[in-house]
Amino acid sequence: MTPNNLPRFIRHSAANTPPKTEQSGMYKDFDATELYCSKCKRPVPVRKRLLLVLPEGDKYEYLCVFCLETVGTKIDRQVKPVSVII
Repeated sequence: MTPNNLPRFIRHSAANTPPKTEQSGMYKDFDATELYCSKCKRPVPVRKRLLLVLPEGDKYEYLCVFCLETVGTKIDRQVKPVSVII
């Protein structure tokens, strides 16, 4: 089938689909707002705290706002490498 022979709703949705290059960079980074805490036994709001600065990126830990238990970690990969001047 050629694009002109397709039903209108298929042609319309295909024409409005952005190129894949735009979609691939759309969701590069997520921050958690709520995670499951094994100590509280329920999903809880979390705080993000910088734990370490590593060559491959910054390591964060997510803490339960009620009991301050670590409920997860994340490494933010940096686009540009960090240069250290000694």
